[in-house]
Amino acid sequence: MNIPSTLKYTNDHEWIKIEGDEALVGITDFAQSELGDVVFVDIQTQGENLGAGEVFGTIEAVKTVADAMMPVAGEVLEVNEELEGAPELVNNDPYGKGWMIKIKVNNPADIDSLLDAAQYEAICK
Repeated sequence: MNIPSTLKYTNDHEWIKIEGDEALVGITDFAQSELGDVVFVDIQTQGENLGAGEVFGTIEAVKTVADAMMPVAGEVLEVNEELEGAPELVNNDPYGKGWMIKIKVNNPADIDSLLDAAQYEAICK
């Protein structure tokens, strides 16, 4: 299981990569492996300001549909349009081309409440 130490994580299996006051968000390698083959990613929240823990989209896999949750409060600036034609990127490259949204973080201090790689790995066991 791949858990990059440069990212922060949620108990709901999302990751966040901070880039100044913006961040990329996606689901973890563990989450994509639990879901199985992702066939559709539905994100209709671009331009919305969402709170931490709110649903920003859904991930449809062959065997289930899962909600994708905001790791911190922020505005959804951009949706990864590549996922529309290639949802399998979530499975093949969850921390790279499989990112889901770019957000503007409302309060950068909120990042401190998220899990680091070691803490996240502990909840995946």
